[in-house]
Amino acid sequence: MKQLLTVSLSDFKMIFRDPSLRIFLFLPVMIFLVINVAVPWLMREFPVLEEYKIYLVVLVTIQMTQMFGFIYSIVLIEEKEQEVSKVYGVMPISRIQFTLFRMLIPAIITALITWLILIVQPFYSIPLGSSLLFSMVAALMVPPYVLAVAVMSKNKMEGMVWVKVINLAVVLPAAAFFVPKGFSWLFGILPTHWAFQGLYKLLLNESFAFEMVVATVLLGLFTTLLVRRFSKTHFA
Repeated sequence: MKQLLTVSLSDFKMIFRDPSLRIFLFLPVMIFLVINVAVPWLMREFPVLEEYKIYLVVLVTIQMTQMFGFIYSIVLIEEKEQEVSKVYGVMPISRIQFTLFRMLIPAIITALITWLILIVQPFYSIPLGSSLLFSMVAALMVPPYVLAVAVMSKNKMEGMVWVKVINLAVVLPAAAFFVPKGFSWLFGILPTHWAFQGLYKLLLNESFAFEMVVATVLLGLFTTLLVRRFSKTHFA
């Protein structure tokens, strides 16, 4: 356990050392300002946007899950480039357990920040328990995001390309709000589709249990497959 905590501390040190990653730590502040200052101002200046506020809240909230996903994916790619991952591969713990432990901290931070965003946003009154439940499910997006980028990338340059691809896959299901309902199921293979739909229902104080169950199952499946692949390639 002490070694695992040391590795986690090393991850944070790497984030603070790298200026390109450090700036992303301010992203939560920017998101809070957008959703609490910029969006209300836009609503006052352009009343026509009022009907779209729920989609803005949904999109901004889901964007939060990408922040630590990006940061930690770059951390893993950098340790691969420096061959530090080979050292981690001989630690007295299974590679799968080690990988899952490292995903725990960014997931927890993401859950807390997402929960705060939902609590402080000025447009909808949401029960604390329901918003916390959604935040915990949303945090499950972090491990597959991180692992997918790390598995696909041999270096930071490739990593930046895959980040853009995966970011697109994350936000693409938002299009389901604007297509005929008969076609929205096409996005159902992507876990974020169910996160978008679940958050939409949560904001309207409707039942969102089904969406959360499907999102959890899909995210669990993606994470399981990626952890196995990552544990075979990252530490070699």
